[in-house]
Amino acid sequence: QINEARKCFDSLRFKAIGSWNSIVSGYFANGMPKEARLLFDEMPERNIVSWNGLVSGYIKNRMIKEARNAFETMPERNVVSWTAMVKGYVQEGMVDEAEFLFWTMPEKNEVSWTVMFGGLIDVGRIDDARKLYDTMPVKDVVASTNMIGGLCREGRVDEAREIFDGMKDRNVVTWTSMITGYGQNNRVDVARKLFEVMPEKTEVSWTSMLLGYTLSGRIEEAEEFFEAMPVKPVIACNAMIVGFGEQGEIAKARKVFDEMEERDNVTWRGMIKAYERKGFELEALDLFVEMQRGGVRPSFPSLISVLSVCASLASLQYGREVHAHLVRCQFDVDVYVASVLMTMYVKCGELVKAKLVFDRFPSKDIIMWNSIISGYASHGLGEEALEVFHEMPLSGTMPNKVTLIAILTACSYAGKVEEGLEIFESMEPRFFVEPTVEHYSCTVDMLGRAGRIDEAMKLIESMTVKPDATVWGSLLGACRTHSRLDLAEVAARKLFEIEPENAGPYVLLSSINASRGKWGNVAELRRTMRTKNVNKFPGSSWIEIEKKVHMFTRGGIRNHPEHAMISMMLEKTDGLLREAGYSPDCSNVLHDVDEEEKVDNLRCHSERLAVAYGLLKLPEGVPIRVIKNLRVCGDCHAAIKLISKVTEREIILRDANRFHHFKNGECSCKDYW
Repeated sequence: QINEARKCFDSLRFKAIGSWNSIVSGYFANGMPKEARLLFDEMPERNIVSWNGLVSGYIKNRMIKEARNAFETMPERNVVSWTAMVKGYVQEGMVDEAEFLFWTMPEKNEVSWTVMFGGLIDVGRIDDARKLYDTMPVKDVVASTNMIGGLCREGRVDEAREIFDGMKDRNVVTWTSMITGYGQNNRVDVARKLFEVMPEKTEVSWTSMLLGYTLSGRIEEAEEFFEAMPVKPVIACNAMIVGFGEQGEIAKARKVFDEMEERDNVTWRGMIKAYERKGFELEALDLFVEMQRGGVRPSFPSLISVLSVCASLASLQYGREVHAHLVRCQFDVDVYVASVLMTMYVKCGELVKAKLVFDRFPSKDIIMWNSIISGYASHGLGEEALEVFHEMPLSGTMPNKVTLIAILTACSYAGKVEEGLEIFESMEPRFFVEPTVEHYSCTVDMLGRAGRIDEAMKLIESMTVKPDATVWGSLLGACRTHSRLDLAEVAARKLFEIEPENAGPYVLLSSINASRGKWGNVAELRRTMRTKNVNKFPGSSWIEIEKKVHMFTRGGIRNHPEHAMISMMLEKTDGLLREAGYSPDCSNVLHDVDEEEKVDNLRCHSERLAVAYGLLKLPEGVPIRVIKNLRVCGDCHAAIKLISKVTEREIILRDANRFHHFKNGECSCKDYW
């Protein structure tokens, strides 16, 4: 209400110097330094309070040069003038200038000392701050409390405790600083003892003690302490949400979230991050929607978390919305954000959009290069991946370990065996990267896909590092594709030793035996799995329709609200497939049942159900995007190829390994997968 204040000021017949000082101060307080200076210059007389107000006003408005000019032109200065100027330099991070001025001061008071040594603490000059503290003629509570906080931040807790114990007077802030220091340095039990003997506890004290428990990962004690808190402020609730989230206690985190009367951006971010971290992508997306409906503007970390969720779920519509948010906030110019955006578009099957983001940046970091090469790899575009890979050194960025994994994967998926072998063999001499187990795994996979199983086995035998589950898994997968039961059993035995609880090797070995009609071996493997309590990870697929993600499991449409319509669509596509000459590949069924039951089993695979729902709900011309958590089976791959032809629809399927773009009866993988 500065304008009203000015009217009152102008209406005064006699304007005392105090009135002038007040109105000048008012203009500074309202961010109007020009108006303040004009009025200051009109003053018929000025005293030292007027000049100090001018200096302080400029400092409040972050105009340090103007403040210094005013300071230099003052007819006289007192300790307040000098202290204000020192504080201004400290506020701007110009501690050397502040220190020079401080030692020039003709006299100093407690505030001067406290301001100066507080500035030294702020820039991490703790030793200098301690020396200054020790020379202070009078050490008040504020100075000692600041020194305790500074020492604790540097891990010098015992030194801080000496100051704490030597203080005659302590206030609640002093006690809280000491407790916080112990908590930050993982000495929570000492913090708790100090907390218990505090003469007075505030909301901040309780919260500081709680943060000590959560930061140390002692979530059970934190939970007990949280329940005992007389008041649960937002910051305490946020700490519990983050703490529960990091421990995987999602239900408890959500309970705290739901019981909060007030929430800030950190609350939403913490809950979304907790969901994202533990793989609850659907819940994270639902919470983001709820956040938007509530009119809460998402923060940068929240948007990054949601982008990761969109990538996992291939939720392109929400991904685009988040991208728009980032553009509006001008976050999209950040290289890290660009990498996350690229990953999201790649995983949503929008490789063209990912490349547009990549091309926008003239100076790309290694993560961006790796993201685009990995993107091309996952889409089976070996030529494009190799082109970018060879362009990389020319731009001044040398490939690293991750780059080489990405390009070897690209060569593997695209059948570029010779090119891949050349890169693998030149890793150390050309790129100075020693091959790790991941590089060997990619190369074994590349040879195996090409049917060069014996060469893959020789490579494993010559490895300079111990083969892990990924290496043997690559070999086993190749043996499944090329029906090499002899080496499959070797690889499976190794995997049973390394990962006894992993169902994958059992399933692949069962598949090879089933394809050869060795049902006795299949039954034996199943018995072994039951004996060892090894459970197969259930296959599921999902599709986004009108910003809602619909998930399907094998045969699981009975509980879907539109199950009747989905069944009708399945019947319709079955008829079209039969007319097109489709013959089910029953070797993909790992049960010894009659042929009719095998066919029914295949048509109810989760990816087939998701595609049927996409045909039902998405208009013509809109690609059907389906995600599957496991590798697509051979029969579904063949069926979806034909579905794309008979329905004249583009279908994009992302399985656990790569993308398949189906169009006009063909797949982008060219059946090399």
